[in-house]
Amino acid sequence: MLTTILAGAAAATPPPPQNFDILHAMNEGGVIAWGTAIILTVMLFFSLYILFTKVFEQQKILNQYKRVRSTFWNNPSLREGAAKLEKNSAYRQIVDDALLAQDQYKQLTDPIEAHDWLHGSLRRSEDAINSQLGNGLSFLATVGATAPFIGLFGTVVGIFRALIKIGAAGDASIGTVAGPVGEALIMTALGLVVAVPAVLAYNWLQRRNKAIAEQMSGFSNDVLGYLASDGRVRPTASGAKVPPAAKPPVTSTTATTTAKA
Repeated sequence: MLTTILAGAAAATPPPPQNFDILHAMNEGGVIAWGTAIILTVMLFFSLYILFTKVFEQQKILNQYKRVRSTFWNNPSLREGAAKLEKNSAYRQIVDDALLAQDQYKQLTDPIEAHDWLHGSLRRSEDAINSQLGNGLSFLATVGATAPFIGLFGTVVGIFRALIKIGAAGDASIGTVAGPVGEALIMTALGLVVAVPAVLAYNWLQRRNKAIAEQMSGFSNDVLGYLASDGRVRPTASGAKVPPAAKPPVTSTTATTTAKA
């Protein structure tokens, strides 16, 4: 009789509550889940680092372009204008390379057009700057393309573990599969969290690099025109004041009438 009462009391006691938080779900996945999460976290960290450093670098060059357009062409010569630019300025590098190419052209022995020689030198200078601006963007593209699949790998492992637990326990209760399925969903979400910002950052930085490349190309053409014309052709600085047009002489109607009389 007492044994029956104790057995009934034990059956009536509710089971201990299950822990379904993120840490428990990750612990269910073991080494594979934690390894996948660490890889994705490292990829996210480097993606954000590249994003912030590239934004700072691009904004610096954009500010340099504003100063060049407002003050550079007010100088009497390219050398004086280049001396007033920042030492590590991208636009100073273009001017210095153009002046160096002009000096080197005088030492050439094979006949070649000065325009072609200067244009090629300026193009190499632009390509070097654009290549430096593009550093790191390939990593963002790689993260955006691979992070969802890395998260999917963790998802597949989590679903596989859930099926193993269902087969071993013989039932598909929530307490049996919550851990592995929770781990699988976390891996999917983490892969998307890493991939989406990387793709958005890549496209945005590429668009800004294209705008910077167009600005540098226009400046290089201005420098080429200045050198090819010995300084006679130069753009008007944006900060320079345009002198007002001369007013036409006023003809006196009275004087004209008197002359006719």
